[in-house]
Amino acid sequence: MFSTFEWMMAMRYLRARRQEGFISIIAWFSLVGIALGVATLIIVMSVMNGFRQELLERILGINGHLSVYGPVAGQMTDYQPMLKKLVDLDGVISVNPLIEGQVMVSAKGVAKGALVRGIRAEDLAKRKIVATNIKQGSLADFKGDDVVIIGSRLAQNMAVRVGDKLTLISPKGNVTAFGTVPRMRAFKIVGTFEIGMYEYDSGFVFMPLEAAQIYFRMPEGVSNIEVFIKNPDDAPGMGLRVTRELKGQARVHDWQRANASFFNAIQVERNVMFLILTLIILVAAFNIISSLIMLVKDKGRDIAILRTMGATRGMIMRIFLIAGASVGVIGTMLGFVLGLAFAANIENIRRWIEGLTGTDLFAAEIYFLSRLPAVVDPTEVTTIVLMGLGLSFLATLYPSWRAARIDPAEALRYE
Repeated sequence: MFSTFEWMMAMRYLRARRQEGFISIIAWFSLVGIALGVATLIIVMSVMNGFRQELLERILGINGHLSVYGPVAGQMTDYQPMLKKLVDLDGVISVNPLIEGQVMVSAKGVAKGALVRGIRAEDLAKRKIVATNIKQGSLADFKGDDVVIIGSRLAQNMAVRVGDKLTLISPKGNVTAFGTVPRMRAFKIVGTFEIGMYEYDSGFVFMPLEAAQIYFRMPEGVSNIEVFIKNPDDAPGMGLRVTRELKGQARVHDWQRANASFFNAIQVERNVMFLILTLIILVAAFNIISSLIMLVKDKGRDIAILRTMGATRGMIMRIFLIAGASVGVIGTMLGFVLGLAFAANIENIRRWIEGLTGTDLFAAEIYFLSRLPAVVDPTEVTTIVLMGLGLSFLATLYPSWRAARIDPAEALRYE
């Protein structure tokens, strides 16, 4: 498609010479700009994908895909028949009865709000995200009416460890002649877990279901039933099936509806970041246009001589297409390699920068996660690379067309 002569002339024009050194500097800036733009897009999109995947895995790992509540707020007493119906549904993996309640936890003079989840020991053992992340203690001790397992950050904030006592204070207290007295009881900590999401590690308390029934005064009932299904993306459709199966005896909420605002916010932020960072590549493409236009103006006499020696307009256009596209292709490939390398080592880089500056760049309290995730999406990376190449080629069209339209007689006359 391109002759050796056209490649030789294009490469010669790109090499810096004393008289056109400024033009070459602009071309280098264009190359660096495209490389940084492509690399930044790959890195940011990978981090956003990592955030979404990590949050999704933790939210779905510790919460059910469907939550079934009673027709009215409060406890569900006759829930055993519901469990049998739900287990028999096609696509359902497991069904867990739960008791949930907000409490105030207190120890060593420190008080903090937390969410208590009463759950059967065998059901907690099946939740791999908790069972495989026990930092202290053991799930084998998760039995009895006075034990709890808490998040590692909650234990750290309250300066407690396995074997210590934790006092739970329920807002739904005991009614006495002197008013309502908060219900208080001490529980022994038999384990701590750390799943890597700050909200759960600092605010969740797991309690055996029997102990929760006693503490929350639900001797024969539960607050809701959690349902895990084979494909979490089918949660809305499965929710309709569960509603029909239970014949209006319960209210069903799926995880997508419960976390819709959260994941919609992540998606909006992701789209906006993509749009903003694309402007970096666009600016670099404009730099290619400006450098080529100046190169065409500077090489007007050379172009005229080439035309008089037999070079066609197509040849002249291809010379400048090669010159401009080379900058874009090299810049895009450099950005591609740099972006993938950065995304693959982003957690190590974060730790190195934190050690160098002595600052916390990724506070778990703000960003929910305890480590910086990055997941490279091949389709997304391909789109970014093609966009970088496409903008680079488009940037060369007008300057190349302008070079091909130069009239040799006019150019030599004014020289």
